[in-house]
Amino acid sequence: MPVYKTSIKDIDPFTTVDGSIIRELMHPGTQGNQNQSLAEAIVSVGHITMLHKHTSSEELYFVTQGQGEMTLGSKKFLVNPGDTVLISPGTPHQIENNGEVELKILCCCSPCYSHADTELL
Repeated sequence: MPVYKTSIKDIDPFTTVDGSIIRELMHPGTQGNQNQSLAEAIVSVGHITMLHKHTSSEELYFVTQGQGEMTLGSKKFLVNPGDTVLISPGTPHQIENNGEVELKILCCCSPCYSHADTELL
C-alpha cells in the first residue's frame, strides 16, 4: 500500500551521482507510488552539479529558493524562484548556484529517478 503523505523533516538527505544533496519526498522504492518521483535538491552557494544526463527520465525542475545558472544542452540561462525547467531524456544538464543562499529545487522525474539512469559526462 502506498504512503500518501511525507514530511521533509522526516526524510534523510543523500548525495546523488551529480553531487547535489537530495531528499526524496516521494519515490516508488520508498513510498510505493508508481510512475514518478519528487525530490528536493539543494546546491550550496558557489557549487555546481556535474554535467550529466538521464537516458529514460524526463525531469522538471521548479526553483523554490536561490538563484542559479542552468546549462541545458548548448543553452545557458539564469533561474530564479518560481521558474520551471523541462529537461528532456538524453539532454546534458547541470546547475550552478551563483547566488548568496542555498539553491533549492523541486525535481520531478518520470519514470522515477535512479542512479542507474544517470550518466556523468
